[in-house]
Amino acid sequence: MAHAGVRHDYHLVDPSPWPLVGSIAALFLTIGGVVLMRGLAADPATVLDAHITNADALAEAMAAGGDAVLQALRGSQSYLALSPGEQAHVLADYETASAWWAVLGPGKPYVFGIGAVIMTFTCIGWWGDVIKESRAGDHTPVVDIGLRYGMILFIASEVMFFVAWFWVFFELAIFHDNRAAWTIAGDPAAMTAWANWPPPHVETFDPFQLPLLNTLILLLSGTTVTWAHHALQQNDRKGATFGLLLTVLLGSLFSYVQFAIEYPEAGFHFGNQMADAARGIPAIADANVYGASFFMATGFHGAHVVIGTIFLAVCLIRMISGGFTPNKHFGLEAAAWYWHFVDVVWLFLFTFVYVTPYLTMQ
Repeated sequence: MAHAGVRHDYHLVDPSPWPLVGSIAALFLTIGGVVLMRGLAADPATVLDAHITNADALAEAMAAGGDAVLQALRGSQSYLALSPGEQAHVLADYETASAWWAVLGPGKPYVFGIGAVIMTFTCIGWWGDVIKESRAGDHTPVVDIGLRYGMILFIASEVMFFVAWFWVFFELAIFHDNRAAWTIAGDPAAMTAWANWPPPHVETFDPFQLPLLNTLILLLSGTTVTWAHHALQQNDRKGATFGLLLTVLLGSLFSYVQFAIEYPEAGFHFGNQMADAARGIPAIADANVYGASFFMATGFHGAHVVIGTIFLAVCLIRMISGGFTPNKHFGLEAAAWYWHFVDVVWLFLFTFVYVTPYLTMQ
């Protein structure tokens, strides 16, 4: 054992800052995600809206900022009617709102970026400590079994995570007409729009184009990571390194195809309420419902692919630096288990989220 006087096979972890630091990072990432998607600050234009009633003038002043805002206020009779103290109060409120808007307005990446930086250092530090423990001899056979059970339980929790999204999709796909009766009973037009799933105005992806390409990429990556694992067991370090490198490249390619090519082509990503209104389709049945269920399922899978790719990239670095041996390489095994889990989930997504809705629309 690494520590003198230890008379058991278990490893008692030394006090570590990483759980606390990781929790702080997760908080920043969560808040930052909300800021990116919705924003948490009030629009500074609302402070001036009561005084600059001309919408075009307000928009121009907000776009220019600085002296343009003051000039627009000086042209407003309601602002000039205020006392000097009240005018100063309006300007102070505007400056405060502008400062918060610059950090917490929609699409602002700063809070999320801080969380990402903290999380990166947390992963480096925490994983580094685990590697040091392994090299120090703390990962005894009993501890190794515990690590394996822990990884299995983690993957099981991830399975249940995706079960929730599949449940939502199946609920909408199978019982959409019943949900219409439950939620909008008495509205014949809306109930008619819910008669089919996907909604009749949604143009689904052709699964035998980009989704099929991504399926082949992911299945191929599953074979390369298996190759890397078996090569390491045979002490073929060159083959293991090459197999891991191919897996990382294939995982990166999958993410590029999904996020950079496929998602921008999804016409239902924010719904199309104007087109729906022109066709007489009620807002309750617009593409937001289908888009939300689609992107929650495939988007979270895509996030898992990114995480798995990083996991495998770390294993590749350790492989090159000699951190794995044929008899001691649980880090690579855990990464391979996780990657195969990602593969299996994608097969279900491809079948039930891509192929099935497409065939029902034909």
